[in-house]
Amino acid sequence: MPPKAKVTAEMIVDAAVEVVRQSGFEKLNARTVSGQLHCSTQPVMYHFSTVEGLKKAAYRRADHLHTEYLMNTPPGQDPILGIGLNYIRFAVEEPQLFRFLFQSGYAEENNLLDMLDSEELVPVLEAVREGAGLSRRKTRELFITVALFAHGYASIIANNHLAFDEKLIAEQLERAWNGALLAAASADD
Repeated sequence: MPPKAKVTAEMIVDAAVEVVRQSGFEKLNARTVSGQLHCSTQPVMYHFSTVEGLKKAAYRRADHLHTEYLMNTPPGQDPILGIGLNYIRFAVEEPQLFRFLFQSGYAEENNLLDMLDSEELVPVLEAVREGAGLSRRKTRELFITVALFAHGYASIIANNHLAFDEKLIAEQLERAWNGALLAAASADD
């Protein structure tokens, strides 16, 4: 008889993210993950002694996927505009993951300023800083303005209250970016 396939922690986290992607974070539990893997709940609970631990691991994986998605901007595109549009596109393409990341309460950061200090945001802020040629402080100010604008659009879209019109949103995002850039450039350091 062949040995049983071993269910790894990585497989479990991938399955948990898939459960969220398909059904929402509210449906994430040992039973739905084991169903996704076609196994009993025993391997899930072996690797994650609590469902809360499983949810936190799934959150970290979803956050990593989100960061990769944000950073995949076309060459030559202004980084903040590309990142902002990707942020909104993610909400369009992955509404359940977006809600898990930003509306479930699993974020380690409690507010936008805490988020600005997170390791996951370092490559995003650095791309913006290099693209705009601003100091770190001004980059943070610029990012807050554009992030709030993009998050508003993305949240409304992820909750099915607005159709995604990429051209219109890109124009509005560019206006927000240009206004914030003008304000940051004219402000005293």
